Amino acid sequence: MIKGETANWVNKNGVLQCKLQWDDEYFADSVSEDKLAIVRNYISGQEAHHRKIIFVEEYNHFLQTFRFDQG
Repeated sequence: MIKGETANWVNKNGVLQCKLQWDDEYFADSVSEDKLAIVRNYISGQEAHHRKIIFVEEYNHFLQTFRFDQG
């Protein structure tokens, strides 16, 4: 529901020059309130960050670091 509502709002309000469509796969997590500033800083610097490391590399590092099962 969150994905659908987000896409509907973004498309309805013309936030992007193109239509927002979600991929079939996505990642969502929660964060405690005392970590919001860290998450906001990460998001605001994400574009510059991904000029240094591509998403796939970061995602694989995340999986290995936190020992998530990739199967």
